[in-house]
Amino acid sequence: MFASLARAIFGTSNERALKRLRARVPQINALEPAMAALSDEALRGKTGEFRARLAQGASLDELLPEAFATVREASKRVLGLRHFDVQLIGGMVLHEGKIAEMKTGEGKTLVATLPVYLNALAGKGVHVVTVNDYLARRDAEWMGRVYNFLGLSVGVIVHGLTDEERRAAYAADVTYGTNNEFGFDYLRDNMKYRLDEMVQRDFNYAIVDEVDSILIDEARTPLIISGPAEDSSDLYRRVDAVVREVVKDKATYEKDEKFRTVALTEQGSEAVEQALREAGLLEEGSLYDPTNVTLVHHVNQSVRAHTLFTRDVDYIVRNDKVVIIDEFTGRMMEGRRYSDGLHQALEAKEHVTVQPENQTLASITFQNYFRLYPKLAGMTGTAATEADEFAEIYKLEVVEIPTNVPVARKDEDDEVYRTAAEKYEAVIRLIEEARGRGQPCLVGTTSIEKSELISGLLKKKNIPHNVLNARYHEQEAGIIAQAGRPGAITIATNMAGRGTDIQLGGNAEMLARQETGQAEGPEFEAALARHRAEVEAARARVKEAGGLFVIGTERHESRRIDNQLRGRSGRQGDPGASRFFLSLEDDLMRIFGSDRMGGMLEKLGLKPGEAIVHPWINKALEKAQKKVEARNFDTRKNLLKYDDVMNDQRREVYSQRRAFMNADDVSETVAQMRRESIGDMVDRAIPENAYPEQWDLEGLERRVREQLGLDLPVQDWGREEGIDETQVRERIEEAAERHYAAKVANIGPDLMRMVEKSLLLQVFDQVWKEHLLALDHLRQGIGLRAYGQRDPLNEYKSEAFALFNNMLAELRERVTSLLMRIELRPDAPLPSPEPVRVMDMRHPDPAMAEMEMAEAGGPGYAPAPPPRRAADGADPADPSTWHRTPRNAPCPCGSGRKYKHCHGRV
Repeated sequence: MFASLARAIFGTSNERALKRLRARVPQINALEPAMAALSDEALRGKTGEFRARLAQGASLDELLPEAFATVREASKRVLGLRHFDVQLIGGMVLHEGKIAEMKTGEGKTLVATLPVYLNALAGKGVHVVTVNDYLARRDAEWMGRVYNFLGLSVGVIVHGLTDEERRAAYAADVTYGTNNEFGFDYLRDNMKYRLDEMVQRDFNYAIVDEVDSILIDEARTPLIISGPAEDSSDLYRRVDAVVREVVKDKATYEKDEKFRTVALTEQGSEAVEQALREAGLLEEGSLYDPTNVTLVHHVNQSVRAHTLFTRDVDYIVRNDKVVIIDEFTGRMMEGRRYSDGLHQALEAKEHVTVQPENQTLASITFQNYFRLYPKLAGMTGTAATEADEFAEIYKLEVVEIPTNVPVARKDEDDEVYRTAAEKYEAVIRLIEEARGRGQPCLVGTTSIEKSELISGLLKKKNIPHNVLNARYHEQEAGIIAQAGRPGAITIATNMAGRGTDIQLGGNAEMLARQETGQAEGPEFEAALARHRAEVEAARARVKEAGGLFVIGTERHESRRIDNQLRGRSGRQGDPGASRFFLSLEDDLMRIFGSDRMGGMLEKLGLKPGEAIVHPWINKALEKAQKKVEARNFDTRKNLLKYDDVMNDQRREVYSQRRAFMNADDVSETVAQMRRESIGDMVDRAIPENAYPEQWDLEGLERRVREQLGLDLPVQDWGREEGIDETQVRERIEEAAERHYAAKVANIGPDLMRMVEKSLLLQVFDQVWKEHLLALDHLRQGIGLRAYGQRDPLNEYKSEAFALFNNMLAELRERVTSLLMRIELRPDAPLPSPEPVRVMDMRHPDPAMAEMEMAEAGGPGYAPAPPPRRAADGADPADPSTWHRTPRNAPCPCGSGRKYKHCHGRV
């Protein structure tokens, strides 16, 4: 009651925000006549004037009215487009670092020019992030005309550019590109060996187009730069042959579609074990013996590939490759691969070439990448349903911008049928009716398989139509441009032309371009004039028929995807209609709907071919979708908690790495590492408060010889009266300093400084790569700690911190050992880093990793342990070797305490 009373008195936060922003619109409008009176040269000169005022201390907010009025005038002259008042409000929302929710067809691309121009005046660069290369190129060329007119430079980042081209694009005032390209450039920059090789500059301000797609749908997909690992493609093929036969019997596995998990039953485990023995893959013992961890992993991924992943739904096979299909957009994700061996299992299943596995060299999630920007904004047609997630994870507020003209589309209630066959019959009937009156239809489906099923039904009735899915994505712009022609029928997956408008009557410019093969010139202009007349006549006919009819053949798990499909119709006050058809056999109804739904329909006396239509059904479906969205939000939030641990370490590593690259001389850093490495060696051999007879001087002498290249009489020192740990350390340090000074004098100080820096960076990259692998192993098995009543996240934080400390110790040790033992001729070239292969890896659902490891379990199952430092030499099964453990490492006895606080205290 109090909440409703407060809303009545103060209004909602969205209304308050709109009221505040509307008050600034008259200031911008008042400047329009003065701007219109300026010559082109004078209007262009405004950019220099604004920059001068910024340099004198003016703020961007103070310049906003004039800057927005300048862009509006430039757009009128260059593009023939004038910003509406609601677009000015959208621009202000973006400038304030918020998300502007604007309906389809409201001109989001044009809105972005306002805050982009204003923020680019500071000269620090503005990034505009789009969902694909086509939109990045189109927007950079289209809106770039406005920026170029006003004296700003524009760059575009797409696949296939050289480092020089990328560096030039990032140096521009405004840079367009895709989320993948921006993210990969960040990772690649942090693998470079010289500052002048890096392409990005410091982050400033980014506007993310289709922000819900990039920051929500893609949030579970880490970007990974990987290098080749050992090749086990033959094992994937042999395991696939075994699993293929076993899973034909559904009693051998239990599948949970809601959580996307599958586990072998006892019968399945026995069948797999027997088949593996017959195939010569399992020689002795149980499948779940610790020695067979790798085999268990291959079996589980193969079972998942055969039972959870469907061809033409989750992926397609093209040119001897398995290509992932994005579940949210229906687009092919070229170059992306499922991680953890799942992609290899799918390749074996489909009998295409099994590519080698990869090892992570660098990774980041989009969540953490976009949080690097000091100021971030976004725009989309559908963000309100995820407002809580934007606020909690990105600290972004969603502001709903009203439409320029009221929406005239009629959203009809859903029709629910008992079977999928009845549903598709009803869809075909509606398409025939709409086509009969000349009304264009956009038929939305959730997969390639379903789109081709409907296409087949239409072909049987000889109804002409176009199919837009990942198989035909090259023709997307052409198909979408003409989807508004009278009687046109377009069947589309969720890709449905994000970023392009379906114009009623068709797109005259696209028709003229297709006819002439040109985008300008007299021939093009003549064709354009002719087609414009045709399109206007067709537009009137389509409006009379009711506008574009959007037909949904299934509800998606996310309400946003359904809203996006609906939003294709009814743009800028055009008429339109939408209706969704469902059946009890649909995935959403089957997996998340109520079990009583079928019985309820029977009680209502529903006959075959009849549908139930009621607002209550819509509300029930919305509730189911909200539950799924909440679960997916928890999944992403949980994933982020784990990734934040790695992100803190990543930031520290990249910051330290950049500091090394910035430094001309790292000799002091190297000397400090040498002293600390010697300290670690001595601490290991002479534990705190240990008696002299407990000192491992023989081991210390050996390690000094192996790691430092020094022959020192350490054991003789131990026989001296009154010698202590400090004196031993000092003597080793003095000998090491003398040896190193002689080496520097021999090689030459300048050359040695270069060698130190080069080796330091290369070893840093190597230990970081090994650390990422250790974290991967730790993350996969950490969920099992819950069975021991321990919080997996806290355990992960604790162990990841210990692994990070081990990594730093390993760095010190390796750098010290290499530099103490290196022999370099003055004319020898410096070692150069090996090139890495870049690949985008995608876990199908990383948040399920804990569940997958549990499902892989069974009697005696143990996840692969993180790799131990080779130099430790401590064997948990052999207490006599425990003294070799670093003081700050976990004690080998398994107590969970540091070695120095446990067995190292002796």
